[in-house]
Amino acid sequence: MPPASLKTRARLSEVRYEIRGELARRARELEGQGRQLIKLNIGNPGAFGFRAPEHLQRAIAGRIADTDPYTHQQGLPAAREAIAAQHRLRGTPHVNPERVFVGNGVSELIDLSLRALLNPGDEVLLPSPDYPLWSASTILNDGRPVYYRCAPENGFLPDPDEIESLISPRTRAIVLINPNNPTGATYPRELLERVVAIAAKHHLLLMADEIYDSILYDGATFQPLAPLAGDVPCLSFGGLSKVHRACGWRVGWAVLSGDPLASGDFHHAMDLLGALRLCANVPGQFAIEAALHGEDTIAPLCAPGGRLYEARRAVIDSVAASEHLELVAPAGALYAFPAVTGAAAHGFDDHGFALELLESEDVLVVPGSSFNVPYRNHFRVTLLPQPDDLREVFARIERVLQRRAEAATASRVAVA
Repeated sequence: MPPASLKTRARLSEVRYEIRGELARRARELEGQGRQLIKLNIGNPGAFGFRAPEHLQRAIAGRIADTDPYTHQQGLPAAREAIAAQHRLRGTPHVNPERVFVGNGVSELIDLSLRALLNPGDEVLLPSPDYPLWSASTILNDGRPVYYRCAPENGFLPDPDEIESLISPRTRAIVLINPNNPTGATYPRELLERVVAIAAKHHLLLMADEIYDSILYDGATFQPLAPLAGDVPCLSFGGLSKVHRACGWRVGWAVLSGDPLASGDFHHAMDLLGALRLCANVPGQFAIEAALHGEDTIAPLCAPGGRLYEARRAVIDSVAASEHLELVAPAGALYAFPAVTGAAAHGFDDHGFALELLESEDVLVVPGSSFNVPYRNHFRVTLLPQPDDLREVFARIERVLQRRAEAATASRVAVA
């Protein structure tokens, strides 16, 4: 008699993370066969030759002898003070080191914060498209994602009136991702002020995923949410992974601002959950002060002539030259989110396209529907490869889309 199948949690069937999912597994199989792939599915700077800045590496190396013990569950005191100091410079109210939480990347802190907040059936307002970890963490903490649209025709910016219309008695939080992953949109102050007013009116927690805060192009600006939130409880997320190109160090933080009396119970819940995992990775925390108050190494990469700027320009130019693509140019972050249009979009399925692109052209992208949108004509690429590599990628994408457009046109002619 065969052994009984080991059952897993039922809610896992609702969770999607295609960034490292089925297509990525197929890519590994192809690499095992000796295929050379261009993988644009993950915003992982180190995989594309970027290095964490040397002054951050030295900060860790100089304190390596002090990294053996556990530290406080909320993080090293000096690291939390450096994070609090950055937020004070931004004008964040009610911020001090006791309200800073250091985690094993922002991903862990998103999960911990939702676990601290949600009861079964509680709702979280999430952007569509979203970074799918937010949806997954909401579901796995027994909550319900409710999506507000960030439509391409509106530059991927949300409509505050729609956000408010989605609020129910079970709504607990509004999540904003700014600069946005996957679209690269950056949110203007006036829009953020309207969202703050909605959160204040309905007594909701604001959750601001600001991991890409300094990755900006062509004069785009970043407006942090916490200074606008004032006394409204706000949890702001940042880290070393993207701006400082240190994904593998797994160093993220969350800063709780707003009226301390209104968020005291939530603070204690976060502290308890942090204690249950003992503490975050210690060595990387010694780089936080140098990262936040030392040399700015990201701005040159985002300025004309800088590698990220020129990679972004290669994508914009390639889309402009395409017969089959449109793009809202990303103002920030590390991604572009092109749309397939015209004849190539007839009967288009983003997952099928991504699989064909992988199998026939050795390029791995992420289907747009993986980011919890109702349409299926987008895909995401990262801006981390060299500009010439991105031009080659889009030449391959154009070949696939041209074949699809020709097949769609031939099909329509045959029917006629």
